[in-house]
Amino acid sequence: MSRKPIRIAVLHFSHETVTFLKNDTTLADFIYPGSPAKGEALLAHDRKSYMGGFVKMAREYDEVELVGIESPLWPKTGTGSGWVTEEAYETFVGKMISELEAQGQFDGVYLCLHGAMGVRGVPRPEAELARRVRAVVGPGAFIVGTFDPHGNEDEAFLQHADMAFTVKYFPHYDSYLQGERAARMLVRAIRGDYAPSTVTLRVPIISPTVLQWTGASPWMDLVQRALTWEAREPDVYVNFFFGFPFADVPDVGMTFQVMTNGDAALARKVADDMASAAWRRREALLGSTTVHTIPQGVTLAKQAVARGATPVVLADHSDRSGSATWILREIMAQDLSDVLIATIADAKVSDALKAQGVKAGDAFDMEVGGLADESAGAPVRIQGTVLNAVEGYGQLWVVVKFGRNNVLVISRYLVQVMEPLPLNALGFDVAAFKVIAIKSRVHFRRGFDDSGFAKTILLVEPVEPFLGTVRLDGLPYQNVDLKKFYPYGDPSFP
Repeated sequence: MSRKPIRIAVLHFSHETVTFLKNDTTLADFIYPGSPAKGEALLAHDRKSYMGGFVKMAREYDEVELVGIESPLWPKTGTGSGWVTEEAYETFVGKMISELEAQGQFDGVYLCLHGAMGVRGVPRPEAELARRVRAVVGPGAFIVGTFDPHGNEDEAFLQHADMAFTVKYFPHYDSYLQGERAARMLVRAIRGDYAPSTVTLRVPIISPTVLQWTGASPWMDLVQRALTWEAREPDVYVNFFFGFPFADVPDVGMTFQVMTNGDAALARKVADDMASAAWRRREALLGSTTVHTIPQGVTLAKQAVARGATPVVLADHSDRSGSATWILREIMAQDLSDVLIATIADAKVSDALKAQGVKAGDAFDMEVGGLADESAGAPVRIQGTVLNAVEGYGQLWVVVKFGRNNVLVISRYLVQVMEPLPLNALGFDVAAFKVIAIKSRVHFRRGFDDSGFAKTILLVEPVEPFLGTVRLDGLPYQNVDLKKFYPYGDPSFP
């Protein structure tokens, strides 16, 4: 039996904004070959993540037509940039709204978002996008969004949208699955088979992202509790927003959203249960992961090498610019050998090397990194030999051998290394190194920890509480009152 055709507009606007960084995320940062994207180019973007899951599932319904509205992809700075400028936001949102108006009537809209975007002059940018979309498509269309668990989302988004689906795991293993969910439930809602009833409940807990690894209790326990509710009760969906504390925005912190098929009482019951479980375990949530200072971490790495517990991963979770040299400097000071440092971001060095046609075998003698802001430290002089220079993923990668069999990878932008094997494309065997120093919070665990690759894992940050620190009271918040959040105040919670 043929069904009534369904038209769904697809939009994308994502960024995880570290508002304490000095470099704004500008209009130009979102414009590069492939971005903005529309039509099939947008629908084919990021096939293994939210968009891929949404498009694949939606196209399993013969009657569904997807319309890719021109949208910016992630900025070329990745997560290594600060406030999104009002110009960038208004330019792209304005174009989206104009195209929606020009395309005619839609039955549904899919918003592929992150949730931790910070925009100058726009307190809740994802909710504001949903509000403007609603004004165009009217009350009869259904709007669904997908989110990263590090979104800072309160009740505002669901005042304008109907549904939201958030990744549950960190590392984010289930983004494709959440995209599939969003498509399936959007079609059900359009057909009249699902009437979303939602409850949003905020919990006054603020936590650094490095502590939110869902491979350890009690974070994994809360995820399992959400999954248990979804298994017990048909048509119940639980979103667990861990929160992103490095965005100085009013809706920062932990949030639970629960959606049911028209059962408001059940949605409230589940939300109360999840929030209460998190509040009861608030102390354990913030003590689930050990973080060392960089000097301590490098010393522990030396000890691990001495007893053969290699490879060692030294993960500087706090470097948000990518330019920080603290770990490089300490590795040199403690005279570690057989170390891979991937990466130090330095746009000036990268551009200079590209201009001179850098190639393997060239002598290297330059200061790298530092000076992006206070958190990056001072530049470090590296003397060695270029092993390789490779263009890929929108930037130049320069591999330099120096010291006692150490290798430094220089990139143009912040790179969060997640898996070991892709590094081999740069011309070396990552398994040959005794210590691997990377810039990553938790995502690296998918390739270095969950697989058993690393024998020793050490999370580190500088002695001073810079940017990505676990000591959030060292950050210059202007829009957030830390005293309203555990552990920095004594907030009450029902």
